[in-house]
Amino acid sequence: MNRRGAKAPEAKAPRLEAEGLKLAIPGRSAGGAMEFALEPGQVWGVLGPNGVGKTTLLHTLAGLTAPRTGRVCLDGQPLGSLRRRSIARRLGLLFQERMDGFPATVSETVMMGRHPYLSLWQRESLEDIERLQSALSALDLEALASRPVSTLSGGERQRVALATVLTQNPAVWLLDEPTNHLDLHHQSAVMALISVEARQGRAVMMCLHDLNLAARWCSHVLLLYPDGEALAGRCDEVMTLGALERLYRQRLSVAQMDGAPVYMPRVERAAPPTDLSDSAWRHP
Repeated sequence: MNRRGAKAPEAKAPRLEAEGLKLAIPGRSAGGAMEFALEPGQVWGVLGPNGVGKTTLLHTLAGLTAPRTGRVCLDGQPLGSLRRRSIARRLGLLFQERMDGFPATVSETVMMGRHPYLSLWQRESLEDIERLQSALSALDLEALASRPVSTLSGGERQRVALATVLTQNPAVWLLDEPTNHLDLHHQSAVMALISVEARQGRAVMMCLHDLNLAARWCSHVLLLYPDGEALAGRCDEVMTLGALERLYRQRLSVAQMDGAPVYMPRVERAAPPTDLSDSAWRHP
């Protein structure tokens, strides 16, 4: 309540914005500037061939890599003006590659997600422990809680990393290939978890290689082309057959299954085209 007795306006939920953003990728043209905003409840998929800059984009949005031009804003504030602890409380990043061979258990590693909220010598609170236990349960890790991370498989380590982000409880999730190393059951479980978190107000952006995961689970996509061009928008508007074939330089077929499009590479009886340039895949 304010001093006049009226209800104070609710604080605007954090979101991430790219304004005139060009990525700094050595040896590659900058292309056009990117403009997009991650709103609460949205799930964005970043699609593109290898080496196009998907990981660089996430690192730039997290403030770990400086852009060539433009800026990133978190909740309306330039990222460069915010302290790292403030960013870490609102933005979580799942790395594609992790240095997780140090001697720590699964529980100890997942609890690191609470570090942005703790002072140097502060012990974890009951709330921190409850968040840890909830994350372990959500990622099917309870039976592995006391295991050293160094003894886990690649898929188990991936779930530990995701549980750490869940324990961190940020408003914005940046996930670099969240289904990497996961078996089919855990892929589906992780994507369902991400969808639930988005419905609870999180804003999510994740790099994916699977078109069908993006089509089924994402509300928006960002297509990154090798020439630096970028297309952003709702899945049903951006994921056209022509745009995707040009993106991957691959002929595709599309069908509907359970209410979502399913994309499959076309098997050509004739020899594949010898011209793999971008212009060869442009549709009228």
